[in-house]
Amino acid sequence: MSAEIWGFLLALAAAGLFAGFVGGLFGIGGGAVIVPALYVVFTAFGVDESVRMHLAIGTSLSTIIATSWRSLATHTKAGAVDYEVLKSWSPWIGLGALGGSALAGAVNTEALMIVFGAGLLLIALQMGFSTPNWRWFADMPTGATRALTAGALGLLSAMMGIGGGAFGVTIMALCGRPIHRAVATASGFGAAIALPATIGYVVTGWSRAGLPPFSLGFVSLPGFVALAALTAITAPIGARLAHRLPQAALKRAFAVLLALVALNMLREALT
Repeated sequence: MSAEIWGFLLALAAAGLFAGFVGGLFGIGGGAVIVPALYVVFTAFGVDESVRMHLAIGTSLSTIIATSWRSLATHTKAGAVDYEVLKSWSPWIGLGALGGSALAGAVNTEALMIVFGAGLLLIALQMGFSTPNWRWFADMPTGATRALTAGALGLLSAMMGIGGGAFGVTIMALCGRPIHRAVATASGFGAAIALPATIGYVVTGWSRAGLPPFSLGFVSLPGFVALAALTAITAPIGARLAHRLPQAALKRAFAVLLALVALNMLREALT
């Protein structure tokens, strides 16, 4: 194996270890960290600019397939998942995720970077300023409003390469659901997003020029293996450390870091 390939694998491993640790420490989905980390790695190793962001997002979503189901199973054992919400929202979320992956395949890298940067900025603001006591609505939306909200959640998450936890938790908390139940149920949103969106990224990226070796469409197989395995190692370390550190101050500091990453991506896309 060449030195360049070894360097590529080591960079993927570092991204996976960091993403798992940060996800466990701050309770956010790994996609918010994995996508920019993969984008940097793919840039450093000369992946074609026209597919670089698509590949980062598709690979991130592929890792969420395993982690979301594992997280959902853990929350289910604790009896924290609201399956009424999960069952009624998942079909619309899945349809939105399919639509998001199809739309991502049709737009250029700059458009995807703008979507990711704007979405990440929203996540940073939510992390930095929201409180669990915010409540804007009496209950979760139903009917056409539910379909539109869930579909938009799936579409945006698929275009950003995240599991939907950040947006799902916020929506449920604003609708008066307890934060622990919102976190547990939103882990199931990730399962509804990741599988259809990953399939969509494989299909839309099939035979696309500029992809690196060992790619299935817009999914890097080495990236999937490294990230899926290594995030599982460091996530528990971050989770344990979270109980020993000043969580509120850390979250605000990390929100600033996410905001800077988002603004830099927006700057790069627009210039």
